[in-house]
Amino acid sequence: MVTTREIAYPVDGVTMAGHLALPDGTGRRPAVLIAHEGPGLTEHQRMRADRLAGLGYVAFALDYHGGGRFIEDREEMFARVNELLADPDRLRTLGGAGLDVLLAEPRTDPARLAAIGYCLGGTMALELARGGTDLKAVVGFHPSLMTTRPEDAARITGKVLVCVGSEDPFIPAEQRRMFEEEMRAAGVDWRMIIFGGALHSFTHPDLDPDPSLRPGIGYHEPSAERSWRAMLDLFDETWEGTSEKSSG
Repeated sequence: MVTTREIAYPVDGVTMAGHLALPDGTGRRPAVLIAHEGPGLTEHQRMRADRLAGLGYVAFALDYHGGGRFIEDREEMFARVNELLADPDRLRTLGGAGLDVLLAEPRTDPARLAAIGYCLGGTMALELARGGTDLKAVVGFHPSLMTTRPEDAARITGKVLVCVGSEDPFIPAEQRRMFEEEMRAAGVDWRMIIFGGALHSFTHPDLDPDPSLRPGIGYHEPSAERSWRAMLDLFDETWEGTSEKSSG
């Protein structure tokens, strides 16, 4: 049985509101930090945490806007996203605060930490890794792959997976090529999966792929399920031998 609770925590004077999900049992388990899409923490992200807890992981869906706020206005949301994309230190601070909550949970195994994220949240997970955070696995679903500090990739210690739609106008081939060069230059254990026919935000079932509604953005069920399985495969590969598995 999965146990959940909402957790308020401070970041530079702002109170964030995240969602913690715990698996059945009492022993320490691998733990996953989840960073939401640009608009904010939604029930969909909470369900992702619950889904991971059902598979035996401690999962925490962080908040990086404050108060669990969802930004309805697209212009305001894009302004917030662009502000954070230009400031990797801020992204790392916001992600690190969520990670501190996850590490404070007694059932978290600190030797088996992962961070995943969606859209801007995926970029946040990557920036945490670039900042030298001890993450064994990092997964970005349709994240911006750009960074103002590519040299920091040399500090990545874990395995990296990015999942990108072939038709995503926000992550074009040139951006993918630059990320590849960044990872190669840093000697990172990385992989990129490009999903044919998928747009941006292809993992979110509430996003209709109608181009008249949101050009370049839309759900693609096959890619959503395949990318989730790819993440779980990476976790299975990563946790093997990192520490004794709990029976809890």
